[in-house]
Amino acid sequence: MKRSQSPTASPGWELVDYRGLTLKTLTSPRFRHLLLLLFWPVFGLAFAALERLRTTGYTAVYSPIDDMIPFCEGFAIPYFFWFVYLVAFYLYALLFDVDAFKRYTVFIIITYSVTLLIYLLWPTKQELRPTVFPRDNFLTDVMKGFYQFDTNTNVLPSLHVVGAVAVSSAARNSRHFSKVGWRIAFTATTVLIILSTVFLKQHSVLDIPPALVICAAAYPIAFGRRSAGRAREEHESEPSGDPGKKRNK
Repeated sequence: MKRSQSPTASPGWELVDYRGLTLKTLTSPRFRHLLLLLFWPVFGLAFAALERLRTTGYTAVYSPIDDMIPFCEGFAIPYFFWFVYLVAFYLYALLFDVDAFKRYTVFIIITYSVTLLIYLLWPTKQELRPTVFPRDNFLTDVMKGFYQFDTNTNVLPSLHVVGAVAVSSAARNSRHFSKVGWRIAFTATTVLIILSTVFLKQHSVLDIPPALVICAAAYPIAFGRRSAGRAREEHESEPSGDPGKKRNK
C-alpha cells in the first residue's frame, strides 16, 4: 500500500545536495550556478569606487512632493529589513530552489548593472535628510548614525527599490512562494520597503519610477520563460485527483 505523505513533509522542501562540491566540480553543470555569486564582489568594488572616489558633478534630485512627505522613523524597520530580505531569499534559493536562485541572480545582475551604469553616466544626490528630528527615540538615533555612515549620492534609480522588487519577483516565480498568500506577503513587504526610502529621506520620490522601469524591463528576461524542468516538476507534484474528472474535461 502506498503511504500518504504528511503535508509538513513535502518533497518540494528537500535540501539541494551540495556534497561533492569542490573547486574542480564548481564548473560542472551541477554546481556552476554558484559562479553567479561572483557578480557581488565585482559590483561591490565598483559601487564603492563610485561612492568614495567621485566627489563632484552630482545632480540634486528633488520634487515638491518630497516636502509633503514627513520624516517617519518607524520606516527604519522595513528599510533595514531590506538587507535581511535579499540575503534570506538567497539562502532559501541556494538550499531549496536552484532554478529560483538562477533567475533571481540574473534579475539582480541585469538591474544592478544598469543602475550602476546610470550612476556612472549621471551621478545624482539628494539633499532631503533632516538636520533636526521631530522626535528623539531609538530609531531616530539609529538614523542619525546611519546618515553619518551612508552617503547621499547615487540615488536615482533607488537600489533599495530594485532589490526589493527582485525578491518579490523571484518569490512569485519560486516553487514555494507562488501561492496568493505568499504573493500578498512579499508584495506588502516590498511596498513597505519602497515607502521607507522616502519616509526616511533616503530618496526622492523621483528615484522610484526609474527603478520600477528597469525592473519591468528585466522581468521578462529573468522570469518570462519557465524552464521545462520546473514545469514538469510542478506537474508531477500536483495531486492526481479524480481520474474520471480528467477524462471528462
